[in-house]
Amino acid sequence: QVQLVESGGGSVQAGGSLRLSCVASGNAYSRYCMGWFRQAPGKEREAVAHIVTSGGTTFYADSVKGRFTISQDSAKNTLYLQMNSLRPADSAMYFCAAPRSCTVLIDPRVMYSGQGTQVTVSS
Repeated sequence: QVQLVESGGGSVQAGGSLRLSCVASGNAYSRYCMGWFRQAPGKEREAVAHIVTSGGTTFYADSVKGRFTISQDSAKNTLYLQMNSLRPADSAMYFCAAPRSCTVLIDPRVMYSGQGTQVTVSS
């Protein structure tokens, strides 16, 4: 059974920080690529950051470069997203997923994903 469970979301003021975690069970932790995505109400899903799980190469959306950091503890099948300097525009449901591809293009398509954790940033 493939399962991804996110945690760490919450409400913060602009400029604040949050650290999201995603624990994978079964065969959910891809040997190729894992990523963080977000979706705000009425908007398309957006890929935020990807990591090549075998080598550690990372890719980021332009909107989060320099503020967000994706990392992993592969021994624990856990994915992280450190989010600093948060902005109201970052408010969304964040979920981890196995992307269909892992390139600088930050593919928004996923093979499977978790249920998500809500992030709300107030001004």
